[in-house]
Amino acid sequence: MPLDSNDLTATDRERILAKAALFAPPPAILPDGRIDLVGQSREDLAATIAAAGEKPFRAKQLWHWIYHQGVTDFAKMSSIARPLQEKLAEKFVIGRPATALDQKSADETRKFLFKFRDNEAVETVYIPDPIEDRGAVCISSQVGCTLSCRFCHTGTQKLARNLSPAEIVGQFMAVRDAYKEWPSPKGDTPRLLSTIVLMGMGEPLYNYENVAAAMKIVMDNEGIALSRRRITLSTSGVVPMMDKCGEDLAVNLAVSLHAVRDDLRDELVPLNRKYPIKDLIAACKRYPAASNARRITFEYVMLKGINDSETDARALVHLIAGLPAKVNLIPFNPWPNSPYETSLPATIKKFATIIMEAGYSSPIRTPRGQDILAACGQLKSQVNLPPA
Repeated sequence: MPLDSNDLTATDRERILAKAALFAPPPAILPDGRIDLVGQSREDLAATIAAAGEKPFRAKQLWHWIYHQGVTDFAKMSSIARPLQEKLAEKFVIGRPATALDQKSADETRKFLFKFRDNEAVETVYIPDPIEDRGAVCISSQVGCTLSCRFCHTGTQKLARNLSPAEIVGQFMAVRDAYKEWPSPKGDTPRLLSTIVLMGMGEPLYNYENVAAAMKIVMDNEGIALSRRRITLSTSGVVPMMDKCGEDLAVNLAVSLHAVRDDLRDELVPLNRKYPIKDLIAACKRYPAASNARRITFEYVMLKGINDSETDARALVHLIAGLPAKVNLIPFNPWPNSPYETSLPATIKKFATIIMEAGYSSPIRTPRGQDILAACGQLKSQVNLPPA
């Protein structure tokens, strides 16, 4: 029986959060006992600094140097006296993931393999705009994934663990390091790293608390200062957490739909067996950040002979009727031993036309970074790397 919205209680969320705890990241403490300050909330940072015997304003200074200036060396914090710089360096670090691999596509898309202290790794992709000085950073939220979506390369990699707030925000900061975009641009100054899309490895809503903590750091106006309007979280449909995400973060929402019938979506996106399409669409209608100015994006991978018929297109229009929505059509990006083929260009164009004639925007995504397996659905980290 489909879930009623009243049944999506705190109990459902607590169950998901309890399961997330089973895949918790390691503590942000180095073997020598130093604590990584990246990923701490303002409140946690203030408490950490107070525990070290320092006054509260020091936490505000550190926040500025860490997230606005992008400094990783206490000795470069010119507003802090040298004796305190040395004291801080003895107790703390300002960490970054190690760059195990850095690849650039022929189309300028850049893929990073970031390795963490426990030798786990994820892939992060920077997708530059082909015309303007801006671009999106596609960030991962988990090492591997539990969802096993049939068309997604990440789904073939078993979930190892969740990422911490430091590891999530650290991906963005490390890409900023690579493009030397510090301090954080202000006002109308162009940003090369202008948007974040939580569309990398993992299901963000199955690691909600750490993702939320990281995004609150990113959105803080005195640090990285990226507006919630420039952050998009993509989910395969973890319905109970969609409500909480809308209440807490109100970032843009993207839904990995990929099918308009439960029988097919059960196969392509197995999570549909728990949260079927009817419940997913109901959650989209409840999402508080959705409006004509901030439409929900429905992602739809085009699979030849599977979900790309004109009947499917018309059913999709009917499904999203009344929602402030757009549909991103994604030509399937092949990966080694993948079981599907990409829909023919004429088929994709006809599918898009049906949706657009119904009054919805339906851009066909241009594949980016295919030559380095950086395109949508192609990410999979290389594990068992040598220690950093």
